[in-house]
Amino acid sequence: MNTEFAGIIFMYLASVALAIPMGKYIAKVFNGEKTWFGFMAPLERLIFKFSGIDPNREMNWKQHLKALLTVNVLWLFYAFFCLLFQAHLPLNPDKNPNQTPDLAFNTALSFVTNTNMQDYSGESGATYYTQLFVFMFLHFVSAATGLAAMMVIFKAMKEKITDKLGNFWDYLVKSITRLLLPLSFVVAVILAFNGTPTSYKGKDTVIGLQGDTVHVSRGPAAAMIAIKQTGTNGGGWFGTNSAHPFENPDYLTNMTEDISIIVIPIALVFALGFYLNKRKLAWVIFGVMTVGFLCMVFPSINAETGGNPAIEHLGISQPGGSMEGKEVRFGPAASAYWGVTTTVTSNGSVNSMHDSMMPVSGMDQMFDMMVNCFYGGVGVGFMNFYIFIVIAVFISGLMVGRTPEFMGRKIEAREMKIASLIALLHPFIILVGTSIAAYVVFHFPNAAWATKPSAWLNNPGSHGFTEMLYQFASAAANNGSGYAGLTANNIFWNFSTGVVIFVGRFFPIIGPVAIAGILANKKFIPESAGTLKTDTTTFGVMVFAVIVIIAALAFFPALTLGPIAEHFSIK
Repeated sequence: MNTEFAGIIFMYLASVALAIPMGKYIAKVFNGEKTWFGFMAPLERLIFKFSGIDPNREMNWKQHLKALLTVNVLWLFYAFFCLLFQAHLPLNPDKNPNQTPDLAFNTALSFVTNTNMQDYSGESGATYYTQLFVFMFLHFVSAATGLAAMMVIFKAMKEKITDKLGNFWDYLVKSITRLLLPLSFVVAVILAFNGTPTSYKGKDTVIGLQGDTVHVSRGPAAAMIAIKQTGTNGGGWFGTNSAHPFENPDYLTNMTEDISIIVIPIALVFALGFYLNKRKLAWVIFGVMTVGFLCMVFPSINAETGGNPAIEHLGISQPGGSMEGKEVRFGPAASAYWGVTTTVTSNGSVNSMHDSMMPVSGMDQMFDMMVNCFYGGVGVGFMNFYIFIVIAVFISGLMVGRTPEFMGRKIEAREMKIASLIALLHPFIILVGTSIAAYVVFHFPNAAWATKPSAWLNNPGSHGFTEMLYQFASAAANNGSGYAGLTANNIFWNFSTGVVIFVGRFFPIIGPVAIAGILANKKFIPESAGTLKTDTTTFGVMVFAVIVIIAALAFFPALTLGPIAEHFSIK
């Protein structure tokens, strides 16, 4: 067990140690300075020339959003029709069928939005073509979309008075060529040399030790798994995701994947400090995020390594902790740590079954997604945190009698309205979606139009409620992980979570970009004695309190009905 704890500590410290220089590198990339991967410039120029794009043309915040939304709609239609007709496309050695329209709708939306919720099993629900040229393509561009939107905010915070906020296409392409592609290449090489398949052949036939014939799926998985982690995507090649021995063969690959999940979200916080030359502010934001992260990690690890009380009551010893739904090669501590890192970001990949974890761990994982800003996804994590900064600045200014200013701009009614709407939207779509699902289950258990809701849940009571709450929290946070006890591949869940995925992705991007664009056009006010300091520990505590209060007030009643009730029922 001590070795497990040492592994977790090493993973986190390695993530931070890599994130600091990576943050400096990212700031240089978007500042136009010379970097290690400057040799990618000819490829970038070729892409821009072929696309007819002038990367030097400055855009305002509205033009950024127009470009972002337009290209995402095109990617959505491309993905939808590929999935709908994948059986007729090349690279399908296992003869997998087309996806149904409702499943293709959910899957396309899910991958376009960096959610990667999989209501299908990768081995049988997708082909090599759709895995590579739809899913892997979207892994790159959806992560780059989040980075590009984040850079609009960084640019708005840096300039004093401007409506020129860089070029969306330049941010998008450089995010891929200078960051996501090189890092994914390194991770893919490590995975490939440790046993992750890179073959284009179909299923292999294996004779087991007991003489059983087993058809083992494979494919060029290493490259996709690398970007699924580094881009906080999470969509796996295989149905059991990173619990599968081909996706995640050993403890070295587990550490590599876990670090790659969280390193860019942390690095982006430091990138803010280097880009704006406000490193103290970056450390305050990092401190708040880290406290929130650790508040989820410690209880989860304690719950999983402590064993299941219900099993202990039967007189069964659990020297290794609670091992239900976990891989022996990882153990309960590393599984719990992964469960938090994957939900505190928008990654959603799993190396164990979250449905089998203790109620405390399930609650921590859901709370990560309900808060959705402790590190968060690539780019969008900071954007969610930015909303809470705006709210905290406004409230703090009212409390201490100082002008609510952030980065030299007054926070006024218009910005507060947008920030408040975005902050309230997240709990609204999660709780309303869960309420509708619960109502349908209990009032229409055998309805054919909802694909027999009584068959949705494989667990009764509070755990069944938790399964539905988790599904909508995962969809709204663009996370994509799920409780396996919920049967989600039906019209109700494919459509309802698809809508939540769409709203949960694009509105929280539109809101922060709009606020940043509005503030960038305001008169810059030099710092004075009356300015509220936002790079202090005191303000960090205020931001943390705002995050916790908003999340606790919104979600505590639902958590009480789910994981909290289940926790006390097995004590």
